[in-house]
Amino acid sequence: MKIIGIIQAIETIAEGGGIRELASLRGRYGAGNWKKKKGIATVQLEDGASAPAEVHWYEAHGIGKVKMKVKRWL
Repeated sequence: MKIIGIIQAIETIAEGGGIRELASLRGRYGAGNWKKKKGIATVQLEDGASAPAEVHWYEAHGIGKVKMKVKRWL
C-alpha cells in the first residue's frame, strides 16, 4: 500500500487516554502526544491499481505517522 498525493479531510478521532493502543505505541515508538487520525487519500495497490480510501493512523509530534491502514474503500 502506498499513499499517492496528499491526505485530505483529516480529522482527529482520539487522543491521549482515549487511544486503546496507547501503551503499545509508547513502548514501541516512545512518549509523545499521541493522536489517532483519519483522512481520505488515493491509495496505490501492489498491482499498480489506485483507488480512493479512508485511511487511519496514529501520529505524535517528532515521531510522525505510524501504523497507517486502509479502513474502507470509497
